[in-house]
Amino acid sequence: MADWMYQNTEMTELGANTAFSAILIVGLVTVWIVIARSLAQRVEDNAVGYRARKATSYALGAVGLLGLLWIWVGALGELGTFLGLVSAGVAIALADLLRNFAGWAYIILRRPYRVDDRIQIGEVAGDVIDIRLFRTTLLEIGNWVDADQSTGRIVHVPNGQVLADTIFNATEAFGYLWHEIPVLITYESDWQRAESLLLQVLDEVAGHTADEAKQRIKRVSRSYKIQYTHLTPTVYLTVRESGVQLTGRILVDTRRRRAVEQQVWRALLESFATEPHIALAYRTTRTYLQGPINVATDAPSTLPLSPTGTRPPTESSS
Repeated sequence: MADWMYQNTEMTELGANTAFSAILIVGLVTVWIVIARSLAQRVEDNAVGYRARKATSYALGAVGLLGLLWIWVGALGELGTFLGLVSAGVAIALADLLRNFAGWAYIILRRPYRVDDRIQIGEVAGDVIDIRLFRTTLLEIGNWVDADQSTGRIVHVPNGQVLADTIFNATEAFGYLWHEIPVLITYESDWQRAESLLLQVLDEVAGHTADEAKQRIKRVSRSYKIQYTHLTPTVYLTVRESGVQLTGRILVDTRRRRAVEQQVWRALLESFATEPHIALAYRTTRTYLQGPINVATDAPSTLPLSPTGTRPPTESSS
């Protein structure tokens, strides 16, 4: 009799805990829907709305987790014992989820990247469009598309990958990248004039980039030891197999590399078109022959005519 009453009490408690858990989850979901709709109606800035929704989801998730622990673990009184019993099984069964959660905690606390940053994790590069508990979502760039432009694909990267792979962030520091544009001209060209024209074009396209970069470097130097001596465009000269190569080096906005390179080439081609002593080089093969060249030819006029009045074809040995 006592055993039956004990089992009945356990069943009643289990049913009550299940009911309370269901009520808690439904209540939190309802609150989330109400807040999300309210933000959609009142907040016009997408970035602000996105951050508000993420903060709300984190807050409600924390409340839900604490509430479920309160219901099932006895008001947190036996939390240590409970965690000790299940930690071994959870570590094995949910190893990937725990690693992704640890990666999320690292992202939130250390900020290796944020939403809108342009990053590369392993072999995947793109713009960060969302950071969730277990994964980061990127809008892919590169791949089969030339330069750093979007492919249109969305890539989901597990957060645990940030703990194992190298992370490249192109916008965290000061938002500019060093971009190099190689220009190959022939050996016969006036390379000094070409160098001057290239530097002039780079200065025109760069505009006030150097001044803006100095201000950004000054701000970011509080967190990182970033130090550049020269921020203005420059040209480096070297000799290649097919000609003289002039390499223009310029600071460009992270998301404008392709546009800036197009501006440089348009202006440079227009400048070279007016210069008769400058010509672009390409891969060529030159052959030099020494001594007299003898060419042996047959004399078809000495051959007899055929009955039809034509000379028969000559035979040649190969």
